[in-house]
Amino acid sequence: MTAILQDRSTLSGALWALGAIFVFSINDMLIKALSGDYPLHQVMTVRAVVAVVFLLAVVVPLSGGYAQLRTRRIGMHVLRGGFVFMANLCFFLGLAALPLGEAVALSFLSPFLISLFSVVLLGERVGPRRWVAIAAGLLGVAIVLRPGTEAFQPAALLPVAGALFYALLQIVTRHIGGTESATSLAMSIQLSFLVLSGLIGLALGDGRFSGGLHPSLEFLLRAWVTPSALDLGLMAAVGVMSALGGWAISQAYRVSEAAYVAAFDYAALPLALIWGFAIFGEWPDLVAWAGIALILVSGLLLIWREALARRAPPSPLRR
Repeated sequence: MTAILQDRSTLSGALWALGAIFVFSINDMLIKALSGDYPLHQVMTVRAVVAVVFLLAVVVPLSGGYAQLRTRRIGMHVLRGGFVFMANLCFFLGLAALPLGEAVALSFLSPFLISLFSVVLLGERVGPRRWVAIAAGLLGVAIVLRPGTEAFQPAALLPVAGALFYALLQIVTRHIGGTESATSLAMSIQLSFLVLSGLIGLALGDGRFSGGLHPSLEFLLRAWVTPSALDLGLMAAVGVMSALGGWAISQAYRVSEAAYVAAFDYAALPLALIWGFAIFGEWPDLVAWAGIALILVSGLLLIWREALARRAPPSPLRR
């Protein structure tokens, strides 16, 4: 009976994770499509308003009621919200200038950073195989970046910065994930988006600093624009998907092992490549493909080794 329940939990975690990744991939594609005409703070504000309303009206009542929003760890939620906001801000600004597939590939620097931070900040031990996976992943990121060559784009550092903030977010989540509900985690993120993007809109929404700048800077500094009905609908759709994706991935981590769920994150890479080709006509060159493949393989190897390490009895030689 226990094995059956465990199998169901594993399947449930996989389905929640895959659903979340699929929704997030569409979210990224739509934000890139909107980046040429609207400011990021406007897109994020509309997205957050819709997401908060959707969570309160639909998700919260269906997931145990408003008691699920209670928390005694407001400070940690605020810190976590700041990290996730900066992670998204940097990544979305990178999307305005980079091919979708390459931007997503660079964002997968975060698992390697999480392992490094776990050693430095949490005192965890990492064995030789995991160090090899980390080194290979960093090499893959360097290949995609191509620093020192004519192909290098400074905007490519934005998803890298986003990965850094995402890694810090995950370190914080490890401290509070066991005591907080998926609903409270999702809601705190959307409230952080609402407050911080609103503040940026108040500071930059008149567009006084924009005009003829780099696409990423224009996406940040462009004036607030009255959207068409279609684009407003797309922004609203982004909000609904952000709420659903955030809640679904929280559910996945709640019902299944973290390393198992993390492996499904890499489904975002082929999805990003498909959307990039189908919607924007983008296709990586051979060098980019080599870096993307190295990031994918080393990332999955890192997750696999971490899963083995967590299941095994503690041993100084294990990892």
